[in-house]
Amino acid sequence: MKRSSEAKSLPCPLCEQQADYFCKIGRKGRFYYKCSTCQSVFLIPKKYVDHSSERARYEEHNNDVEDLRYQEFVSPITKAIQDHFPTNAEGLDYGCGTGPVASVVLEDLGYKTLALYDPFFQPDEGYLSKSYDYIICCEVMEHFYYPKKEFLKLRNLLKPFGKLFCKTSLLKSKSSVKEFSDWWYNNDPTHVFFYTVETLEYISRHFGFKKVKIEPKLITFS
Repeated sequence: MKRSSEAKSLPCPLCEQQADYFCKIGRKGRFYYKCSTCQSVFLIPKKYVDHSSERARYEEHNNDVEDLRYQEFVSPITKAIQDHFPTNAEGLDYGCGTGPVASVVLEDLGYKTLALYDPFFQPDEGYLSKSYDYIICCEVMEHFYYPKKEFLKLRNLLKPFGKLFCKTSLLKSKSSVKEFSDWWYNNDPTHVFFYTVETLEYISRHFGFKKVKIEPKLITFS
C-alpha cells in the first residue's frame, strides 16, 4: 500500500520508542503505526474523533444491565472475581460506560464495595484516593489515548496481590497490512490502540506486574 505524506515514524504511546508507518485505512484516511518494540499498532492522534463524537459513539452501545447476553459477555470477568476474591473485597470498574453491567452482576452476588469511573458517564475522580483488590477494565483499553499513563495508574491503584481483569480483542502477532485492514475491530473510530500478546507481555514486564495470564476471553494482570 502506498504511503502517504505522514511521518515515517512516531513515538509509541505505550513504550515511547519510535514506531514505523504501517498503513492507511478507509476513505477518511485513518493512519496507523506499528511498534517493533512492544508490537502494538496505534492510530495517529490527529485522526482521533472529537470529544462529542466519541461520547455519542459510546451512547450508541447497548449496555443494558438487565441484558442476559451482555451479562454473559462480561461473565469471564465476574466469574474470575468470584474465584479469587471474597464479597468484601474492594473493586473498581474502570471505564464502566453507560451501563456498568459487570458491577451490577457482582452487586447481585453480594459484592458491595465497587467504585465506578468513566471519563464521560462517571467522571468523579474520587476513586483515585483509594486502592483496590481488583480492577475491571472491560472493552476499555483499546480506547486509551495514553496507554503508558493508564497502565501505570491502574497498577498503582492495585493493592498488593491485586488483579487487573481486562477484555479486548487482540491483534495477531506479525499481522500484515491486509489482515489488519480486514480486521473488524478497527472499524470503530474510537478504537485507537491495539494489542498483541507481545504487547501484553511488555506491559506486564515494564509496568510492575508480576505476570499476565492471557485466555481467549480474559486477560489478567497480577
